[in-house]
Amino acid sequence: MEIFKNPNYEFLKWKWPLIGFSLVLSIAGVLSLIRNGGPRYGIDFRGGTVVYARFKDAPPIDRLRTSLAAKGLGESPIQRFGAEANNEIIINVEQKGRESEAIDTSRVTILETLKASFAADQGNRVDLNNAGRDAVAERLMGNGLGQEQARSVAEAILKHRNDRSGLIGSFEELRNLPDVNQTVYQALQKDFYLSPFHIRNIEIVGPKVGADLRRQALYATLYALAGMLVYIAFRFEWVYGVAAVVATFHDVIITIGFFSIFNVEITLPVVAALLTLVGYSMNDTIVVFDRIRENVKNRRREPLAVIANLSLNQTLSRTILTSGLTFLTVLCLFFLGGEVLRGFSFALVVGILIGTYSSIAIAAPIVVIWQQWWEGRQGRGQVITLEKEKPRDRPGKAVRVKA
Repeated sequence: MEIFKNPNYEFLKWKWPLIGFSLVLSIAGVLSLIRNGGPRYGIDFRGGTVVYARFKDAPPIDRLRTSLAAKGLGESPIQRFGAEANNEIIINVEQKGRESEAIDTSRVTILETLKASFAADQGNRVDLNNAGRDAVAERLMGNGLGQEQARSVAEAILKHRNDRSGLIGSFEELRNLPDVNQTVYQALQKDFYLSPFHIRNIEIVGPKVGADLRRQALYATLYALAGMLVYIAFRFEWVYGVAAVVATFHDVIITIGFFSIFNVEITLPVVAALLTLVGYSMNDTIVVFDRIRENVKNRRREPLAVIANLSLNQTLSRTILTSGLTFLTVLCLFFLGGEVLRGFSFALVVGILIGTYSSIAIAAPIVVIWQQWWEGRQGRGQVITLEKEKPRDRPGKAVRVKA
């Protein structure tokens, strides 16, 4: 399928304005990173505590922020999570100390703040919306239930709670559960209470683990670029490998710059997206280089700039179709995937746009610019091939003889 019929756009004619546009985006991203003191890392990389909580009604974020500020956690980011009807929030507390005890203190402080702010003083009663099985069973045994019966009732209650996303609305919901007779029901009303929130999950990352993850993420990206440089240099020529790596590195820098400009966190899923972007952009560039190689064989006496421009036009429909369909997919993921996938999808949305652009406006022009510089240095018009030269047979190489 072809979108464009015999396109003849002069991409190489505009190589310097296109490269200038890329430099503007890159410099803007770098300046934003410098102003912000580097990327905004998520808890995965900087260490700290993340609490996922679900509320019975719309979460009063301003009230919660005020309560955390009173506990010395006023800078903790609080954001909505998932569908608005789910009433879920994420509380992030950055690790400020070096000791692991500081992380545990932050976790306890958040839990105590939630209980103090949204659950009145209940004395010695147990919060049925946040207690574990053992705590529920132990309290039931204190009301005359046997160990087996108490455990059975506790498991039934927790299953009922989990089926309702962690929140029990009223004790009336528990009347028809297995083993919940009148005695058990009275014990539940006496020794338990229902808070208006449920702690769904708590994630804790130590500072050393976060530093290790940052280093490993950097190494993974650099190793991917180095491996692709070796492959393209072996499969084509070294200058094409350099051009492809420069274009891909350009994509990563601009994408990270957009993360800084829009203040989006870089987390482990984002690193996965960046590695996906590296492979995607490189694949698109290799398709263009492969077409250039085919055209060099058939048009040996034409300048490389003409051949490269022809190849870009010939692969244009394929580029638009592949990148366009992928872009629509990640765009839906960005708008409908929820908060958890927001950083991952944002990286792919930006990366696919920039990666497609760089295959046309960066990779091929770099090769042409280098060839023109080499011609000027050598004083002859030598066409650069994309094939390794053989000792006696050089079918891909042509030399223009000046009159």
